[in-house]
Amino acid sequence: MRQTPYEMLGGEAGIRDLAGAFYNAMDRMETAHDIRAMHADNLDEIKDKLFEYLSGWLGGPRLYSEKYGTVCLTEPHAPFEIGSKERDQWLACMDQALVDVGADDELRGLLKQPFKMIAGTVQNQRD
Repeated sequence: MRQTPYEMLGGEAGIRDLAGAFYNAMDRMETAHDIRAMHADNLDEIKDKLFEYLSGWLGGPRLYSEKYGTVCLTEPHAPFEIGSKERDQWLACMDQALVDVGADDELRGLLKQPFKMIAGTVQNQRD
């Protein structure tokens, strides 16, 4: 039986690690300055939200929708100007996070296009 990305990343602990690695990458990557500036100094709450979202999106428990209801990515991102530069910064942070948590080439390849779709969904500036 084929594993879900949730299982391939190590279940709950692995997804929590991925969310943490994403924001750690954002904190340390100079090239992510623009998207880091959109976040509060303390990233604990947003790390939890990303973990909850990714859990269901990657095939695990639907924690985000159980807690917040409908999953709408555009609404929470609407106050921010997100163009191709910000989209690409987000993708670079996620790519780095996947490397940091030890995701293999197969899994990173499997997730590349779906993550591009997510990032494109929240892009609200066409440049």
